[in-house]
Amino acid sequence: MDLQQEVHKSGGFTNLELLARQVVEGFISGMHKSPFHGFSAEFAEHKIYNNGESTRHIDWKLFAKTDKLYTKRYEEETNLRCHLILDNSASMHFPETKSFRRDSLNKIGFSVLAAASLMHILKRQRDAVGLSIYSDTYEYYSPEKGSERHHRMLLSELNKILSNPVKNKTTDSYTYLHQIAEKLKRRSLIFLFTDMFQEDKEEAELFEALKHLKYNKHEVVLFHVIDRKRELNFDFDNVPRRFTDVETGAQIDLYADNFKDSYRETVANYVAVLKLQCAKYRIKYVQADIGENFEKILTTYLIERQKFGG
Repeated sequence: MDLQQEVHKSGGFTNLELLARQVVEGFISGMHKSPFHGFSAEFAEHKIYNNGESTRHIDWKLFAKTDKLYTKRYEEETNLRCHLILDNSASMHFPETKSFRRDSLNKIGFSVLAAASLMHILKRQRDAVGLSIYSDTYEYYSPEKGSERHHRMLLSELNKILSNPVKNKTTDSYTYLHQIAEKLKRRSLIFLFTDMFQEDKEEAELFEALKHLKYNKHEVVLFHVIDRKRELNFDFDNVPRRFTDVETGAQIDLYADNFKDSYRETVANYVAVLKLQCAKYRIKYVQADIGENFEKILTTYLIERQKFGG
């Protein structure tokens, strides 16, 4: 399977839809090695049978193969509303990359491909999907729909993010998350892709906004998008380097090794607090390392979808 899709000169993936489909098909083909064994090739057309449901639509042939009860789904069914939220602030465009290859994605490239892959599964399961994008403004909003035209429109919007990289754009995530929460009236499964970079004083406001997203009984998954090698481990050669804050433009010169231990400790403490706060508000916290594949993203979707009651 070739995931080495180059980009147009405009900056977006050559064929984001094809690449997303390859990611999903690769994931499904590997599911026989996972706890979802038996829920692979047919999962787009079936849902797990719940006690008390009518037995009329049980697929007995599939039961014979998997020893599990599934019911057939029908085209008019839409069991899930899903809203994808992408943080498009300048820090999400780290590390700087000239071409988006599967082996050289930055945080925003990873988030775009992950979102497109989720959209592909949702499309196969005939579920409704919506999209919000924010940076220093609320850049884009589309409500949950399930049509092919809608799907292609969202893919186009995702690709635009990569075509127009932002620089020196900070974000008040909490401002836009509150606005998104106001728009989502019907219960939805919400996936938020963000690197969680904001000023300390904004942390409390950010969690208030996440709490607001939970208000209408939405289920919220926070994909904490990170470059583990650089941002968590501070893995740089010990030569003098100039580090630039991509949101403010501020610069500092230092030897990485002199600060590595204290940096790692500070970041580890921050992540621990983040996980605790998410647990407090019953938000699913998932660390999404751009150096890994998309299995964790798609597995999280399957687990949360079953919990959601789809």
